[in-house]
Amino acid sequence: MKPLDIVILGLSITSSWGNGHATTFRALMRALSARGHNVLFLERDVPWYAENRDLPNPPYGLTQLYKSVTELKRRFARRVTNADLCIVGSYVPDGVVIGEWVMRTCQGVKAFYDIDTPITLAKLDTGDAEYLTPPLVPCYDLYLSFTGGPVLRKIERELGSPMARALYCSFDPKVYFPERCKPRWDLGYMGTYSDDRQPSLNQLLVEPARRAHNLRTVVAGPMYPRELSWPTNVERIEHLAPAAHRSFYNSQRFTLNLTRADMRAAGYSPSVRLFEAAACGTPIISDYWPGLETFFELEKEILTASNADEVLRYLKDIPEKDRRAIGERARQRVLAEHTSERRAIELEEYVAELMQTVGATASDAQTAGAMA
Repeated sequence: MKPLDIVILGLSITSSWGNGHATTFRALMRALSARGHNVLFLERDVPWYAENRDLPNPPYGLTQLYKSVTELKRRFARRVTNADLCIVGSYVPDGVVIGEWVMRTCQGVKAFYDIDTPITLAKLDTGDAEYLTPPLVPCYDLYLSFTGGPVLRKIERELGSPMARALYCSFDPKVYFPERCKPRWDLGYMGTYSDDRQPSLNQLLVEPARRAHNLRTVVAGPMYPRELSWPTNVERIEHLAPAAHRSFYNSQRFTLNLTRADMRAAGYSPSVRLFEAAACGTPIISDYWPGLETFFELEKEILTASNADEVLRYLKDIPEKDRRAIGERARQRVLAEHTSERRAIELEEYVAELMQTVGATASDAQTAGAMA
């Protein structure tokens, strides 16, 4: 494919504080730039991220900030107009207004990248037009979804998307890889606090820590209520910048993956932490959700648990050789299927498929006109 001019309007790439969007956009933008595409990332300059920027100037493509929709239109209308591909992400402030503007302005392929698909679908069902409306869905040429499986057909059949495809999160092998070090923790978890994940965290990490006082455990992530009570053998880390993630995973014997309720119900919704941990060769204990077995072979590449007893059994009974083997098998799987370069190639293939479809439709229309 020839190099594309790509404009991405996303929630944030400069700050990973309290969101999983930044690491996804960083990996994708890095890979697209490496493959020769000209990528511009546009981010709304808001105080929350401005005060917590861990990558203010991404060293790939070009990142620009804007303070209002008016400024966005004034400064970047030409780039959006001439873009071969313009992507609007979920949770972008004023996403509906921006999406409508992109429809009127961009002459190339227009895509919506939903990093929160089950949540978005729930919002559409309840009429919450925070960043997307039902009438906008068919206007986007391509609906890129963090959730695969049956949800893609729903987006096409019920919401009218011309083309819905999975574009899962990914990782950069140059950033995430195994490092030989003595584990600091037996079990760890990293994730922003959420009400619907906390019961699983209590069951699969806090309760095992309470039962086994010799376990060394850790929970990293912001926004946990101060009134939460943690056992003394649960270490708390308020926030870890992405630069510290590799070391964090490599410092654990096992790492825990937990899925938000909406994404667990929808299935086929892997988190970026899942692939990053696997890339480091750290064995993963995960809650189960439909479609998990399409990403990893259960009990060989990933372990699943639904209660504290199962977690404790893994921690106590799996020999070191077998523990390392589980991690290595998962690592080989994600290296083959879930790198950021793989995602960039998939995006290229989707755009090529769409362009081919549009070209075929135009050709059929011309033929029909000639025969009329």
